[in-house]
Amino acid sequence: MPVDEARLAEYKARLAERERIIRESWVRTMEAKLVREKLDRCYESEGVNHLESCKDLRERYIDMLRDNRVQGYKHIDV
Repeated sequence: MPVDEARLAEYKARLAERERIIRESWVRTMEAKLVREKLDRCYESEGVNHLESCKDLRERYIDMLRDNRVQGYKHIDV
């Protein structure tokens, strides 16, 4: 019986870790979405000067797109 309890505890811990990683992944993705919305507002408000005025948001958004992708459980468990 102790072996089954140990395996069950290990399985529960692995599932909890998987959920934590996926949740963090979604949070980072939603942060990128918020930056995108700020970038859209900046483009609309700045008009022709958006290339200079929105440069920091544009670069931040590009970095977030590269790094903040949702990773499913199959990628985590491999």
